Order: sequence, then structure tokens, then C-alpha cells
Amino acid sequence: MEVRDLRLYEQALTHRSLLRGRPDTHLYSNERLEFLGDAVLGFVTADYLYHHFPDRDEGFLTRLRAKLVNGVALAECARQIDLGALILMSENMAQTAGRDNRSILADAFEAVIGALYLDLGPEAARAFIHRTMLDHVNLDELAEHRDNFKSLLLEYAQAQGWPQPRYRVIEEVGPSHEKTFTVEVMLRNKPYGRGTATSKKRAEQEAASIALERLRAEA
Repeated sequence: MEVRDLRLYEQALTHRSLLRGRPDTHLYSNERLEFLGDAVLGFVTADYLYHHFPDRDEGFLTRLRAKLVNGVALAECARQIDLGALILMSENMAQTAGRDNRSILADAFEAVIGALYLDLGPEAARAFIHRTMLDHVNLDELAEHRDNFKSLLLEYAQAQGWPQPRYRVIEEVGPSHEKTFTVEVMLRNKPYGRGTATSKKRAEQEAASIALERLRAEA
């Protein structure tokens, strides 16, 4: 299927660093297309999981979708198709490993989905998502895998050049043999997520998971 509007794909591959100093950066960079592509990707993935796991509940489907569409996974999909080599960015950004930056790759991948959706329609976007991502994933194996959200959050912070996340227990409830811990994770001296569990480690993992969701929503 041939593309119709090449300008959409050029915009999808234009990082805002190339337009620094312009007041209308958002109109020419890939940020708006990334927003659209994120929504299309979320829908296609949700639809696929809904039919693949007809007997699983909402919580399971939500967690599995998060594993599929997080920044780490999307950046790897972008690497598999060598998307980094095509991204238009400032020379300074390119010289500082911008072409392999996880956030830049993930955003560009979603922006391309947005461009496909606008140019060729939802089925073209769906086909691209399946060809580059969903068709290569063992969903049953992924569903059994427990993510280390603390490691993912640490990687994210390091990629952004931030200090490493800090965890602090803000509440302990119950007798010594049956305590419940609430842990808060701090990023750049700001609270980004709270988790509650019967062990500090599990509470930290939950807090890190919530922080990652918040960071993705803010991106």
C-alpha cells in the first residue's frame, strides 16, 4: 500500500530539537502525531488482548497492555526497524546518542502509527502494529513474566539524566507479624507514586509501577 501524504511521515520523524527556538514547535514536530499514535496503539493492543484472553479480567488485561506499550518495549520495536536512523533531530542531539534515546525512539514509533492512521486509515495502522510488535510477542509467556518496575524506573531516570529514585516508608500499619507498608517513590525530590503491600519490596514495586504510568501520561 503506497503512502499518500509524505509530509505526515516527515513530521512523524521530526524531533522537537530540530525546531528549537520556534514558538510553534508543536505544529511541526512529531508531538501531536505521537499523541494520536499512542491512542491508536492503545486501542489496537486492547482489542487484540481482549480477544486473545477472553476469560481474563480487566486488571490482567491492563497490566499486560502496560507491558506491551511501555517506553522500553516501544523503543525496542523502533530499533528493530532501524527507526533511529530516520529521525530528524538537531546535530547536538544526534551526537549525544539521541538516535538511540529510548524516549525519542518510542515517541517516533507512536508518531509513525499516528501518521499511518491519518494517511491510510485504521487498518493500515493496525497492520503496522501487528507486523512490528504484536506478531512477534509470546503473550502467554509475557503474561507470566513479572516486571521489575524498580529497574525500569531506574533506567528511565538514568536515560533522562536524573538522580536515581528514592523510596521511603511513609506508613506502617498492623502488628509486627502482619504489617502493611505504604512506600512513596521520589523523583527529583517530588513524590511520583505510592504503593501499599505486606512487604516493603512489593510496596516499592507498586510505587515504581504507578510512577512509570504517571511519567508516561506526562510524556
